[in-house]
Amino acid sequence: MASRLKGRFQWPALRVKQVPSAFSGALGVSRWSNIDLDPIRREDRKWSVWALIAYWFSDAFNAATWEFAASILAIGLSYKDAIGIVATAFLVVSTVISLNGATGVLYHAPFPVLARAGWGFWGSYVAIISRVILAMFWFAIQTLNGGDVVFVMITAIWPSFADLHNGIPASEGITTAQMVSFLLFWLAQIPFLYMHPNSLRYLFITKSILVPICFIAILIWSFRSTGGTGGPLLSSSARATIGGSAYSYAWLSSLTSVIGNYATLSVNMPDFSRYSKASVKWQWLYVPMLPVVFTFISFIGIAATSAGQEHYGQLDWNPATLIANWPNRSCKFFAGFAFSLAALGVNISANSLSAANDLAALFPSYINIRRGQLLCALVAWIMVPWRILATASGFLNFMSAYSVFLGPIAAILVWDFWWIHDMKYDVVALYHPEGIYRYTYGINWRAITAFVVGVAPNLPGFINSINPAINPGVGIRPYTFAWILGFTITSLIYVVLSTIFKPTETMIPRAILPDEVYDGEVGESVTIEGKAFGDDVERGGSGDNDWKKEEGELRVI
Repeated sequence: MASRLKGRFQWPALRVKQVPSAFSGALGVSRWSNIDLDPIRREDRKWSVWALIAYWFSDAFNAATWEFAASILAIGLSYKDAIGIVATAFLVVSTVISLNGATGVLYHAPFPVLARAGWGFWGSYVAIISRVILAMFWFAIQTLNGGDVVFVMITAIWPSFADLHNGIPASEGITTAQMVSFLLFWLAQIPFLYMHPNSLRYLFITKSILVPICFIAILIWSFRSTGGTGGPLLSSSARATIGGSAYSYAWLSSLTSVIGNYATLSVNMPDFSRYSKASVKWQWLYVPMLPVVFTFISFIGIAATSAGQEHYGQLDWNPATLIANWPNRSCKFFAGFAFSLAALGVNISANSLSAANDLAALFPSYINIRRGQLLCALVAWIMVPWRILATASGFLNFMSAYSVFLGPIAAILVWDFWWIHDMKYDVVALYHPEGIYRYTYGINWRAITAFVVGVAPNLPGFINSINPAINPGVGIRPYTFAWILGFTITSLIYVVLSTIFKPTETMIPRAILPDEVYDGEVGESVTIEGKAFGDDVERGGSGDNDWKKEEGELRVI
């Protein structure tokens, strides 16, 4: 009876495509993988060094980077402090991005799969669920921000659109015109969410050409329109208004805030680097490149906002508001288009693809990358981001502060690969829960312990950020440098525990790479039942993999 019910509710028509491989198991029926989670085959690795550079240029040129300095200047620091903080933050986070990105280049597997090596199969769900919550939330918020720029584009062509009759209650935090703009931007994303990640590199290349032109043009306008001074924020009198310990804590808090914006990518870089056909050494290009690029864009944001304050009498860090003030409708439209393209690129690279990989790992039988991205887009409506931004500041603070959990997660990924396992993973075992990465009931207690200890010091400040009425006293201070503190403590605890209680069952003499498996140098046998699959299954497969049924076993040859 139980087996009948199980078969009845499996919904075979909804299952995603499975391809027989040593990774997905016999005839592709593994609970832990599907075709999108399997390592990328050699012929499917399309991302060159230039494509990876374009990806980062695409990710950097967006409104969020523009606004980095907003909160920094608001708490009393100067624009020079802001520039130094952004540069330092990206020097730190780009190092972690490079280290974790290298794992994807070597094993061509996504973050949710690679996390199993250090966390265990069930333990990895702690890292996966933490990231998918952030990714889906920020996709909704960034879609709303993209809608704001679409609103500017429409009003540049049709000025009376701003006066469109509004039938939505003010309590909802959105007007009919803004809802239409949100819908249009949401719809514009759908074709790109449907595309394979290999094809998305063309989007990133296009964005990396067009958007920087717009940003540099705005920078030129900022100085030319203010007689070369750049406006009040860049004047010689614009100095920090705080000093002493308050200055130090403000500096560290701002550093943590900037790092937190890219804490997700410090974890999920393998989701993109797995498509790379370049060698691991090119991942180190990010360390000098990212601080320069992001600091430059942050400076553009400061200069443009400063010029906007001089011209329009208000200090507003939202680029959509600045563009809306321009009298030239053509400039307004094309600038709006550039910012909408910027929002589109970063929403896919930082949010929807991340969520899709996580959802595929949680439900591999029914969700692949394409379905995961479309599901993420549907959830954007369920989250009603306009209401969140209008009424739920506590929830917004919670999601922003939630990145404190990503520092410890990134630490475990870095140290497990580079130090504990000395870059030696068995890529086949990463897909089989009864293999060497089983640990204790699928959980590596060392990683869970290090994670909990790393997060604990930041919890008082984390709670205070959500509800300021709760005052933990001096307990709030560690939260000032939450990401760095969490990363450091977790690193120390995880390395010590893994050294004293060495996971010897996971140690292998040499790495087992996916190309060896696909080329047949390393084989994997999977026992199958003839009745379950039929006697006609003698040989199959695709690409480099061929399968042969021999005496009740399906063997890769």
